[in-house]
Amino acid sequence: MDLISEGSKPDPVACSTLTIHQIAEALGRAVDARDPGTYTHSEEVAAIGHILALRMGLSPRWAEMVHIAGHLHDIGKIRIPDHILRKPGPLTPTEMAVMRTHAEVGASILEPVEIFRLPGGVADMVRFHHERYDGSGYPQGLRGRTIPLGARILAVADSLSAMLQGRPYKEPMDFDAALREIRSLSGTWYDPRVVAALLDSVESVHQAWSAIRGEPVPMCLEDVLEKECFKANGSA
Repeated sequence: MDLISEGSKPDPVACSTLTIHQIAEALGRAVDARDPGTYTHSEEVAAIGHILALRMGLSPRWAEMVHIAGHLHDIGKIRIPDHILRKPGPLTPTEMAVMRTHAEVGASILEPVEIFRLPGGVADMVRFHHERYDGSGYPQGLRGRTIPLGARILAVADSLSAMLQGRPYKEPMDFDAALREIRSLSGTWYDPRVVAALLDSVESVHQAWSAIRGEPVPMCLEDVLEKECFKANGSA
């Protein structure tokens, strides 16, 4: 639906939100363009994150913040040298330390935007999207619910997209294998509630991902969606 119809005045709030989203999407594409192997990554993270946020009961406003943060989650990589970002193989420990600075750098880039500085908002989601539920992530080693919820959502969306994309040193996983991998790390790397939301919205996530890729992607989920067994094992 058009924001502006004939004879009506533009809604400045709606226009501002749309503009922020469009800028975020453009910046995400600019970051992805530096690495042709991940050209749709930020768009996938944004779309998947938005679906999961709504599934978990976040308000449309906060789900949109997760969506924007998904587009911008890797913006700090503009400071990563090309020889590291495009390296056709695993990174050395020194190179990995440089790569891990992108989360803090990204947050610092976004913090001058007042709306992004809200507690738990876009800047915090970008800063903490590589934290792990068990405290083994970076940059601060946060654990559990001390990690902002939006960042916990992006951690799952980011990982799913990364698993589904091939790299020079690894083949892409198929959709079912990626879901099983994320499910196996519920409670260690990922918030079990976010993983449960992913399993509850698999069809929507798969449809969005296929649309972004521009091609149908096969899915066979009988072995993945054993929700009762999943919950009985204490993972959700």
